[in-house]
Amino acid sequence: MVLTLLVLLLHQVIVELSSSKACSGSGAETLIPFGFPRTDHLEPSIEPHLKPIQLIETLADLFRRSEACLESEKSLIYIEQYSILSSLGDPKLLRRCLRAARQHALDVHSKVVLSAWLRYERREDELEGVSPMDWSSRFILECPKATLVSGYDPNSIYDNCKCYQECAKSTDSHISKVKTLEEDSNVSFCVGNEEIDCIRFKIAALSRPLKAMLYGSFKESKSRKIDFSYTGTSVEGMRAVDLYSRTRRVDLFPPEVVLELLSFANRLCCEEMKSDCDIHLASLVSCIEDALILIEYGLEERANFLVASCLQVLLRQLPSSLYNPKVMKMFCSFEAKERLASAGHASFILYYFLSQVSMEVNTVSNVTVMLLERLRECAAQKWQKALALHQLGCVLLERQEYASAQCCFEAAAEASHVYSLAGNARCRFKQGQRYSAYKLMSSVISEYKAVGWMYQERSLYNVGKDKIDDLNTATELDPTLVFPYKYRAVLKAEEKQTTAAILEIDRIIGFKLEPDCLELRAWFLIAIEDYGSALRDVRALFTLDPNYRMFDEYISGENLIEFLNLKVQQGSQADCWMQLYDRWSYTSLGPEPESSYVIQLLEEAIRCPSDGLRKGQALNNLGSIYVDCGKLDEATNCYMNALEIKHTRAYQGLARIHFLRNQRKAAYDEMSKLIEKASFKPDLQMLHLRAAFYESIGDLKSAVCDCEAALCLEPNHIDTLDLYNKARGT
Repeated sequence: MVLTLLVLLLHQVIVELSSSKACSGSGAETLIPFGFPRTDHLEPSIEPHLKPIQLIETLADLFRRSEACLESEKSLIYIEQYSILSSLGDPKLLRRCLRAARQHALDVHSKVVLSAWLRYERREDELEGVSPMDWSSRFILECPKATLVSGYDPNSIYDNCKCYQECAKSTDSHISKVKTLEEDSNVSFCVGNEEIDCIRFKIAALSRPLKAMLYGSFKESKSRKIDFSYTGTSVEGMRAVDLYSRTRRVDLFPPEVVLELLSFANRLCCEEMKSDCDIHLASLVSCIEDALILIEYGLEERANFLVASCLQVLLRQLPSSLYNPKVMKMFCSFEAKERLASAGHASFILYYFLSQVSMEVNTVSNVTVMLLERLRECAAQKWQKALALHQLGCVLLERQEYASAQCCFEAAAEASHVYSLAGNARCRFKQGQRYSAYKLMSSVISEYKAVGWMYQERSLYNVGKDKIDDLNTATELDPTLVFPYKYRAVLKAEEKQTTAAILEIDRIIGFKLEPDCLELRAWFLIAIEDYGSALRDVRALFTLDPNYRMFDEYISGENLIEFLNLKVQQGSQADCWMQLYDRWSYTSLGPEPESSYVIQLLEEAIRCPSDGLRKGQALNNLGSIYVDCGKLDEATNCYMNALEIKHTRAYQGLARIHFLRNQRKAAYDEMSKLIEKASFKPDLQMLHLRAAFYESIGDLKSAVCDCEAALCLEPNHIDTLDLYNKARGT
């Protein structure tokens, strides 16, 4: 704890020294050789996500469906939930959806895909440096073997792999061969010039066709020697068939012989032998090279476990395996998808996962397009079709294939995805149909419940004051939309109001850190020669995205930081440590955790350089402590200051103060503002709070809806479950 505080204090001192000693040279033009951003070049992207107009109601509906559906349907509902919540960009929520989908997966294929997807989303090597199919490590979060077992096992994703505890089976073929001598052979199978002595009834027990041949009305039933040369079985293969018939084991043979046994089993309907070969071969897959070789045999012989095991290795190596042409050939073409489908391993969730990874790697690649086309072919439900078509439309739009993209967006809109109409309008605009795009978005605004993105999109096709009015309305409806702030900031910069431009972009950075917003502010700061602050923003930007390239992708982060360092006079290490010592000495003299000390720390935190989100939290927390201490006026000031930087939770604090002062009408008004300002982003605590408010005023329908939406985000939240039951009268 002490070390952490020392490091934080040192970092703050360094930043302050850097900023205070920034020189005011005339090098802004040198650092911006490519000109300032222009409003006519700004354009928001069409998000490749499902964006329902009534998000809370949609989440509530998903919760009700998940509660009422069959166990076999739950996994896909959680994938639908994942697709809805993707637009919020909350990794924890998305992982929770995937984990729930994996828990409720019943078939091997779904388990393999979802397990690999969870691994990919964690962005960490859960196997601690071993190969993706090595189950000897005791650190595995989910054993790869567990995904190759059919059936419902909700705890499997939490169990560490215990395979290392299992004793290896004996593979002493000598013992097995000795055992075979104890039984008399009474039939021989001839392969070329070789005769393989077998036990008739044991060979017959392998399948019905063999039993009919050896004990039925065929001539072979009377023969002591049977010619098997025509079957294509080798001598080694027939000997393995004999040994398997006596021992029922395939682990005695090398892989190439097991593959021959698999082929033999398929031709002669030896189901038990096929299953044993399938499972054994599946256990041998340990790397991409193995997977690429064995998956061909698995698809040819329809060995589903083998295909699943190969698929697991290929998926667990994403995104690196995406660069392997042979791997992509396994997935991309229509013929490849059909082959996977014949073995039970082509599905919507497989191509959803693959297309998401491919879009992250390269949105406009041919691989991405082909995977999205396969996704569209696998789509069965309406939301699946809407998602596949909308994402394909986004990719084609980026590839400047506007006519094809427009067709996809139109089809997605026909599947009830209203947000795809924004993509449709954008395609019209790109094809020179500005007025048509404007009319389309105006009709969307008049027909549906107003949402921020509608006005944002229409602003692109508007001019002058009407454009600004649309952008302002978009911000009022959805303060999290980045584009309106960027446009207003650049417009002010064009009008030589750089300080006002910085204040405008500060509004969005205050509660939403985005690399492009930090880049824009750094651009403005360089223009006014505040190189210390610009350096701060650039470093923060490359902490968020190390591969980001600034100024229309002309400059890398390392080069820009090097340029800015030349303009900023750094404080020496001795200066930093001296100030750190002074602060530490002062802090250490204070009392360990009393209210006055906590207030002092929070006041200090508010004065520190920070983004608005953290400053808003500090103000809100300080207000809560003032309320606990009975200092209601001071608390009111904290909450009002928090609201000025868009910290909407402060409405709750003000409502609490009014309630303590017995001003119930004022408390009701503050809670109404909270509900109005915070509907744009679902949050568990906010939804619970709003549900409790609805329940308190007797609006039970709205309370139930909010509870259901909250439970969709966190099904086991006890307080919400209690409130839900209370609102329903159960």
